Amino acid sequence: MAFWWMILNRRPGTIHPLQLSRHFDACCHRDTKCAVCKKNGASVGCYIKSCRKMVHYPCGKQHQFIFQFTDPFPSYCKNHSPIQSLPVSSCVSEPLSCSVCLDPIEGVLSYSVLKCPACHGSWFHRDCVQNQAHSAAMFFFRCTLCNNKDMFQQEMLRMGIHIPERDAAWELEENAYGELLQVYQHCDANKCLSLSGRTNSSRTGWFQILRCMLCGSRGTHRKCASLNAFETDWACEDCAAAVDATASLPRHADSPQPAGQRRSRSSKRSLILTPRQSPIVCKRPSLSGSSAKEILQELASQISQHHPSMPVVVSGNKVLEAALELVKRTDFKPSHALAVRFTSSKHIPSPGNTRRFLSLLVQQLQNTIFEGPDGAKNLTLDAQALREDVYFDVGCLLSLSLIHGGPPLGFFSRALYQHLFNFPRDTPLTVEDMGNTGFTDKVKKIQESRSLEELREAMQSASEYLEVAGCMRPVDSLSDKDTLVEDIVSFHLITRMQLPFQRFCEGLKTLGVFDQVQMFPGAFVSLFCSSPDKLTAETMSALFTVKFSEQEETTGKESAVVTFWRHYLVECEVGRCATSLEDVLIYATSADVVPAIGFSPNPTLSFLNPLDPAGAFPKSQPSSNHLVLPVVPSYQVFKKNMEYAVCQLTVMQAI
Repeated sequence: MAFWWMILNRRPGTIHPLQLSRHFDACCHRDTKCAVCKKNGASVGCYIKSCRKMVHYPCGKQHQFIFQFTDPFPSYCKNHSPIQSLPVSSCVSEPLSCSVCLDPIEGVLSYSVLKCPACHGSWFHRDCVQNQAHSAAMFFFRCTLCNNKDMFQQEMLRMGIHIPERDAAWELEENAYGELLQVYQHCDANKCLSLSGRTNSSRTGWFQILRCMLCGSRGTHRKCASLNAFETDWACEDCAAAVDATASLPRHADSPQPAGQRRSRSSKRSLILTPRQSPIVCKRPSLSGSSAKEILQELASQISQHHPSMPVVVSGNKVLEAALELVKRTDFKPSHALAVRFTSSKHIPSPGNTRRFLSLLVQQLQNTIFEGPDGAKNLTLDAQALREDVYFDVGCLLSLSLIHGGPPLGFFSRALYQHLFNFPRDTPLTVEDMGNTGFTDKVKKIQESRSLEELREAMQSASEYLEVAGCMRPVDSLSDKDTLVEDIVSFHLITRMQLPFQRFCEGLKTLGVFDQVQMFPGAFVSLFCSSPDKLTAETMSALFTVKFSEQEETTGKESAVVTFWRHYLVECEVGRCATSLEDVLIYATSADVVPAIGFSPNPTLSFLNPLDPAGAFPKSQPSSNHLVLPVVPSYQVFKKNMEYAVCQLTVMQAI
């Protein structure tokens, strides 16, 4: 009777139809036991007819029942509830935090972790998105990242999120925007001339308060600002300085850290990933058509030459050890220049040493957390590297190398680059992207199966890994192998690697590198995935700017030496010399390839007029990328002296 009394006497909008349905179920199922608390009166059953589970509504919420608040208002138990899945393509970004509360979030879809179906990049806790739905309601509830509304609301309703059919909560508050009607009424002049005080404002005249026409958050009396009686336009000091481009952002002093204190991951992030005064913040619009080199040069403007350089001491070939020690130091600042010294060299630290250090570092980093053939490496899963946070350190060192004048990377696989920066978009992963491993061969056998029996045998041979990946399932037809292979590849390259990718990306954010590559992935793809272009005589000749002497009598001889220089480069290219073009570039700049950021300063050539041309040898100044060529009478002498000087340096570096 209570049920029919509710129907006959309810006012429109006071009782939800779902409440009536549940009350009716309670009246009809008083003897039905709840599958959770084992008490009578269970009123909610699983919508799947073959499932007999009945629960109370509160018990169902505690045990992951999903209640859909759309007609016909079905409910699903944990075993039959709808689920979300990741797309097969690797364009899905790793969840770093909940898009609503910004707290860390587990990177696995479940009852308590949901995602946006439109962008796949917005992940959130169920409780957080439910609170958002209650606040924003139907008219304002949408994805916090991509702003999608229709697909997002349909998916959230399917996953059991209740969306009220009303206006947003903030629109229903009484006088919610009342303070917007209040205007600023205060004179902020250094010396207020009003006898009635700073808050007094007349309707017109000298003591009417004028607000800043730009920000509206500062005010002054006309008299106090020495304005005319009828002047209405006035700007405060802060806005005027910003408009005139004379303002400067405040600099905060770094708080000293106790010596020997171990840095946590959060302190690492605040130290390395947030470069202050980054010029990219104000220059992003102008970079839309820029090359990778130009973007890196903009990022390099963060490097300060007014602060002490970070000393790096390299013992023997332990370049990687010296680099890891550098980034783990408590006083490490990525925006400071590097002062590299090799213990085997008696020379003082110089930019040439830095380029040599970064070139060796990139070579050694390829054998740390990467696997696969040269030029196409993927991240590998290493528990010890995760525990020691090596993924973060390697990402940080790669960014550091690019900005401080290191070589192009050129060893990322296309799959790794696509997963990091979503380029090219919507390209599915394949078995070949898994690299050459023993397990890859087993997956290929599954993919190449020609009969159902052969498919089951291939699955059995890889059963141990398939069980770990959650892909061990019965197959009824040969067509099931395509979905199975997609799931295996997705697990191998994406799901199991989410935490390593997260830490690696955070390391790449050092000095803003990751953000810029993510904005312009097409400009950087060759720098990360393709080997540097092989040096040619033409590119080497164009790389150096020739500076002739001012004396006219020597210009003709120097022009002849330039001809010798170009002919020598051609012979190096075709193999007619004892040296290669890379050896010559190392001799002049300490770099065997053109740095990703380019040379700074640009390489130059000048000339030396010796008294004895036969015994004159070239001289290099790698710190300034400068090469001095002797003026000699013949090409044979020029070639002999060049080979001797370059080979001598090569032998010394090998020692």
